Amino acid sequence: MRLDKFLANSGIGTRKEVKEILKKGKISVNSIFIKDGRIHINEKKDIIKYEDKVVGYKPFVYIMMNKPAGVVSATEDNHHKTVIDLLNDKYRTYDIFPVGRLDIDTEGLLLLTNDGVLSHNLLSPKKHVSKKYYVKIAKPLSENDVKILENGIKLEENFITKKAKVEIISEDLCENDDNQVYITISEGKFHQVKRMFKAVNNEVLYLKRVKMGNLSLDENLKLGEYRELTGKDLDELKF
Repeated sequence: MRLDKFLANSGIGTRKEVKEILKKGKISVNSIFIKDGRIHINEKKDIIKYEDKVVGYKPFVYIMMNKPAGVVSATEDNHHKTVIDLLNDKYRTYDIFPVGRLDIDTEGLLLLTNDGVLSHNLLSPKKHVSKKYYVKIAKPLSENDVKILENGIKLEENFITKKAKVEIISEDLCENDDNQVYITISEGKFHQVKRMFKAVNNEVLYLKRVKMGNLSLDENLKLGEYRELTGKDLDELKF
């Protein structure tokens, strides 16, 4: 691997910043100061130091975010703040992107990474990765509504949803008089959850993703907050 790429992927700085750091003689490889970022190094064997501190190589980053409403699931947008804008400068040298998307007014669990393989596995229709949502709806669901939602429902473009799971939250646990349910689906069509409830003559008033696969949203994360995934978290996402 090229030294400049190694340094950028280790969070030292952008490619441009790394070039300047190298010029100033602040990088050493196996105790030899190097100014040419084009040289190739062995990231597993060579000892790279920046200002006499060993640089640890971290090719991938995995972040769990509690996405707030009003923020778009994109890397850039001309009109709205993006989830990337919420990250601090620590991550600006990585080409991080959201895994899938949540609608602008939807809150909850969103994964961000620069690992294309993991993202593909989580989003591939062949993998059937489940997504669980907490939903506030306008009125109670009938038994027939639940049956329709769970057994597949035809949406506008002749698309029939796969089987889902609906859990009606006990009235004892509900806040105020809102009707609250969980719904788990294995697809991610545009506005799918909202369209599914609309198809049974109901309306989604609030939507929050709480789980993806076996990974649940960290309840300690406030809206807009995020943290890197732990080893245990990553194990939950493995296939």
